[in-house]
Amino acid sequence: MTNHIVVLGAGYAGLGAAKRAARRLRSTGGRVTLVNAAGRFVERVRLHQLAAGQRLPDLPLAGLLGGTGVELVVARVTGLDLHARTVLLDGPPYTLGYDVLVYALGSAADLDTVPGVREHAYPIATAGDAVRLRARLAGPGPVTVVGGGLTGIETAAELAETRPGLRVEMLCAGPVGPDLSVRGRRHVHRAFARLGVVVREHEPVAKVGPDGVLLESGGEAPARTVVWAGGVRVSPLAAASGLRTDAEGRLVVDRSLRSVSHPEVFGIGDAAAPPGERSSMSCQIGLPMGLCTGDAVADLVAGREPGPAWFRHVWRNVSLGRRDGVTQFTRADGRPLDVVLTGRASAAFKERIIRGTVQAMRHPGPYRPWA
Repeated sequence: MTNHIVVLGAGYAGLGAAKRAARRLRSTGGRVTLVNAAGRFVERVRLHQLAAGQRLPDLPLAGLLGGTGVELVVARVTGLDLHARTVLLDGPPYTLGYDVLVYALGSAADLDTVPGVREHAYPIATAGDAVRLRARLAGPGPVTVVGGGLTGIETAAELAETRPGLRVEMLCAGPVGPDLSVRGRRHVHRAFARLGVVVREHEPVAKVGPDGVLLESGGEAPARTVVWAGGVRVSPLAAASGLRTDAEGRLVVDRSLRSVSHPEVFGIGDAAAPPGERSSMSCQIGLPMGLCTGDAVADLVAGREPGPAWFRHVWRNVSLGRRDGVTQFTRADGRPLDVVLTGRASAAFKERIIRGTVQAMRHPGPYRPWA
């Protein structure tokens, strides 16, 4: 019997899983189908560059999948029938049956927690978001970036460096860079001072309007453009289908990344909740999850019980424009160490890692966490 593996989502996790499973199953007759809403791979870690008007590498999925035997279906997933083991799509072939499903639909910007965000703010969680923000920034007027996490930091720095005359302000509900060490945050503040980015920490946003932001303190932050980097959410699809999810809608999985309610389903990337760990939105975690799952799927098809997945944090790379950055080294669980690499060395290091990740997507070998 030919086993049909369907992978939903072609981000770092999904693409890695599809290609690794196809390589392992090449001689066994297993069939792998990858479903994605767009025909191109999106380097989410570069979206701030796209928003700032820079040209990014074009990475068609058809080219990345060439010679692998993976079938690509470009369509949006609209539903799952877990009983019939069928995926529902908004385009041809409209339905896909599966024997094993890999759920890797990722995350999108959370636009509904704060009033007015959906109507007036510009998120930066997808390629489409970045393109819309780029078009908006073609006009004059100040920019307010809401959110002091890594996405907000990178976006504010990139915009300020690319357009020196642009007034860029950052609003944070807490400190800038809460996942960074004291040394890391200190370097971010120095970079913002050099770039002219105005930072207002501990200023939660109450509402976003057409002319700026209303703060919970009662103050205002006028802006022509509000960039929303205030958090992400996962698709409600997993919970609506009957898969067991956590309070945030992420698929609850065991240590082999299999759904605890439906063992023929694997959950990886932002949309999954591994036991005892909150996976961060990064290629550093997403790609290893995908490679582990590709091997686990091949083991399952071969009649072997998949072993536990193992992956760890090593660093966080934060761009501060094209010539500066912070590489925050971490413990295995993601907590920051008091060790950072900064400046041009950090910027060059991040660029090397990003290019190496794309190379790994082209030629996904087994994941060896000890290497």
